Amino acid sequence: MRKGMKWAVSFMAAGLLLVGLTACGNSDNKENSAGSASSKFASIEQLKKDGKVRIGVFADKPPFGYVDADGKNQGFDVYIAKRFAKDLLGDESKAEFVLVDAASRVAYLESNKVDIIMANFTVTDERKEKVDFANPYMKLSFGIVSPDSAPITSIDQLKVKGQKLIVAKGTTAETYFTKEYPDIELLKFDQYTEIFAALKDGRGAAIANDNTELIAWAKSNPGFTVSIPAFGGQDTIAPAVAKGNTELLNWINTELETLGKEKFIHQAYNDTLNEVYGEGYTDELVVEGGKVE
Repeated sequence: MRKGMKWAVSFMAAGLLLVGLTACGNSDNKENSAGSASSKFASIEQLKKDGKVRIGVFADKPPFGYVDADGKNQGFDVYIAKRFAKDLLGDESKAEFVLVDAASRVAYLESNKVDIIMANFTVTDERKEKVDFANPYMKLSFGIVSPDSAPITSIDQLKVKGQKLIVAKGTTAETYFTKEYPDIELLKFDQYTEIFAALKDGRGAAIANDNTELIAWAKSNPGFTVSIPAFGGQDTIAPAVAKGNTELLNWINTELETLGKEKFIHQAYNDTLNEVYGEGYTDELVVEGGKVE
């Protein structure tokens, strides 16, 4: 074969190979695209087939989500999550608990590391853009805890130069003070254990967080008081799923409505929170049937 003919044949073969690869590439891309769309979150049928539902909870936020001395997940959120697993998959032990911190909750849903977040997750408009919230099971507001020796009874006290307000990263308290009080210096930490340690050793003047957690912590830590028990309006706590996971979202909402008929969230309060808050806080905190009264 002459040199020119050899070159032409080679060129045509390369062209055909390129077309074939391109076609395969397009096909693979379509399949990968469809695959990633379908694998973004598991269907309820797939959860049942797998025999587990991955639920993101806190490890260090008693009495809502924590790991006890035996290494078991406990708390108000966990109590409700176990019932979800029982009613969804027939056995509460099929709840696979994944430990999260406040700043990672959205990311864990977006990256499909969990199916549901049950980590004292406050509903906000900003978060609604990234995840889908089910109906609430709890209500709360902000609070501030400070030492009895130097109580912070007014937010204006935190504007004094040298004063630092301690917050956990990724919380609504951080967002609130960043927006509403940009002149207040914030001392930020990833873990809840860190914010309380920082208050105890005097690195900050006070902690701003959900009043529910602060009341519980102050009761078990003499020398500290929730000096501003409520401000910033009322918020709600709700389960969250990945954006667009309508099937699981609808299941949770129906489940909360059904549980409301047996006053299950009140039962969860009695078994996990009553010892901390007492009977007087039940109506202040509990949302039954997914509807705020």
